[in-house]
Amino acid sequence: MAGNSTESGRSVTSKITSILMTFTEGNEHSLTEIAQLAGLPISTAHRLTSELASWRLLERTEDGLYRAGLPLRMIGTADTATPSVAERAPCVLEDLAAATRCRVRLGLLRELEVAYIEKDPGPSPVTAFSAAATLPAHPTAVGRALLAFCPTGTVEMAIMRGLRPYTAHTVTSPDRFRRALAVTRLTRVAVTRRELEPNSCGVAMPVFGPGGEVTAAIEVTVRDLAHDLQPVLAPLSIATRSLSRELAGGSSPAERRPYRIPHPRMASRAPVLQDTQVAMA
Repeated sequence: MAGNSTESGRSVTSKITSILMTFTEGNEHSLTEIAQLAGLPISTAHRLTSELASWRLLERTEDGLYRAGLPLRMIGTADTATPSVAERAPCVLEDLAAATRCRVRLGLLRELEVAYIEKDPGPSPVTAFSAAATLPAHPTAVGRALLAFCPTGTVEMAIMRGLRPYTAHTVTSPDRFRRALAVTRLTRVAVTRRELEPNSCGVAMPVFGPGGEVTAAIEVTVRDLAHDLQPVLAPLSIATRSLSRELAGGSSPAERRPYRIPHPRMASRAPVLQDTQVAMA
């Protein structure tokens, strides 16, 4: 079934199904192979494959081939392999964005910069990790949640590199920065007030992987910490704990996505973390 002869009269469902069926044996295919196997023009195959990849039903490998994504592989499988951050984070961010109605990010520390993916409220999919998607660590809550659990040498390297001011509120004092990280280690909550963007604040918590090491952090962007901190703490805590448990191998595939992060109004109120306010004083 090759060429364009089978394109006429086919429904979108038929075209998408024919693309997905090319991966039933776990193969990896180029775009040209997908078009030939599915009996679609290259342009149609490219458009539909790109959309499937944006929703992670397909994944693109480093050499440009396509393979079945994690949601597709999990259907009907009993595989108990521990998922990676890149595989599971988008699902968690989708739930967290829906619960908080805020922009949410997951970040990984890469050479004192934060590589991140993010999800805005609404129907748009989670972004993908890319070399261009990086944030400075020191003025962001997600960066501080990561640095707080790094070795002292890593923190000192970040300070020596310079605590650049991005706004009038950016913490640039090494002593204040170290104090903020110390409080984050105690409370497991990092906060920033208009330090990267003049009209937004950040609240972040760490994600722990196997062995108890911090592998990532999740951040919620809010407008005002005075009013928005407490409502987002409970759903953020559920998100980070759920992902930490999955990365540590504490759940089976059947248990990996039954949870739903509650809307802040319905979540139980988290303890007031006064130390997070003191850290930024």
